Amino acid sequence: MSRPLMFVLCLCMPLSSLAADPSPSDQHDLAYSLGASLGERLRQEVPDLQIEALLEGLGRAYRGQPPTLDAQRMQALLEQHEAHVGALAGQAHTADAQAAEQRFMAGEQGRAGTHALPGGLLYSELTAGTGAQPQADGRVQVRYVGKLPDGSVFDRSTTAQWFNLSSVIEGWQLALPRMKAGSTWRLVIPSALAYGAEGAGDLIAPYTPLVFEITLVAVAS
Repeated sequence: MSRPLMFVLCLCMPLSSLAADPSPSDQHDLAYSLGASLGERLRQEVPDLQIEALLEGLGRAYRGQPPTLDAQRMQALLEQHEAHVGALAGQAHTADAQAAEQRFMAGEQGRAGTHALPGGLLYSELTAGTGAQPQADGRVQVRYVGKLPDGSVFDRSTTAQWFNLSSVIEGWQLALPRMKAGSTWRLVIPSALAYGAEGAGDLIAPYTPLVFEITLVAVAS
């Protein structure tokens, strides 16, 4: 159902709770209030709407008269409008998410001891290691905790885990070959080096930077 039509229904739902015999003044003011509320919503959603056509369609439907447009055409136009509104909402949400990521990464870049790697990946060394460094296509054993920008944990290892570097996100692929076994790094990974515009299911929203604390336990020989 079209959002404007649903909005009209929502506006009309409380009518049953009004007095059984409202005065003419109440009836006028209620009709005006409904029109004003609907008009404000439509002004924001469809600023170039033809008011005369809106009133004609509203009036005929309210009086139970048949529409002057073919039903299939009306349905197609409503669906097209819904798709357009949805696309605009998606664009606004994307812009908000990207702006939030930029603010977060800028704040993290200002932390003491933070260094930048290609692609905007940030790291700080929490514990120095003295062991071997993995190859770019190597195999590593790590312990890790993964957090979202708000600090909530979305993943952690309960024991040290083995991974092929070719199978992990790009941010790990960039950072781990620079680490030595025994070291612990804090990584702040921009979304472009993690799950990007797609996100990862319900856990990670699109355009979400990730924070990892990773200990490189061992490197496969």
